[in-house]
Amino acid sequence: MRKIAVVFWSGTGNTEAMAASVGDGIKENGAGATLIPAAEFSPDMVAEYDAIAFGCPAMGAEVLEEDEFEPMFSACLPVLKDKKIALFGSYGWGDGEWMRNWEDECREGGAILVSESVICQEAPDDDALAACKSLGAALAE
Repeated sequence: MRKIAVVFWSGTGNTEAMAASVGDGIKENGAGATLIPAAEFSPDMVAEYDAIAFGCPAMGAEVLEEDEFEPMFSACLPVLKDKKIALFGSYGWGDGEWMRNWEDECREGGAILVSESVICQEAPDDDALAACKSLGAALAE
C-alpha cells in the first residue's frame, strides 16, 4: 500500500479541513494517509512516504506561514527532487500569488506536482473540499 503524508499548517482550521479532505481522497483510492502538522515533519521523514501533500495558507504579503511551515518546507525542498507532491491552502486576500510562487519553487527544486494545486478563499466550500479529495486521489495513483 502506498504511504502518503499530508503535511499542513492551519491557524484558523481552514487548511486543516482541506487536509482532512485530501486524506479522505487518498484513503478512498486505496492508499494510506497520515496527517502531520508542519511542526512534526522534517526532511528525514520525506523518504518514508511515496508522495506528500503540503498545505499552508497565505500569510502577510502572500507568503507561506513563516514560523513553522516555511522553515520546515525550505529544509525539505532539497530532498523533494523527483518526489510526487501536491499543494493546497486557503487565503483571505490577494489573488493566489503565494501558490504560484510556491509551485514555481517546487518545480525549480525538482519536485513532481501531480495535480493542479487547490486554493480557496477563507473557509473551504463543498467545491474546494471536493477538489481536495481529487488532489488526494491523484497522489494515491
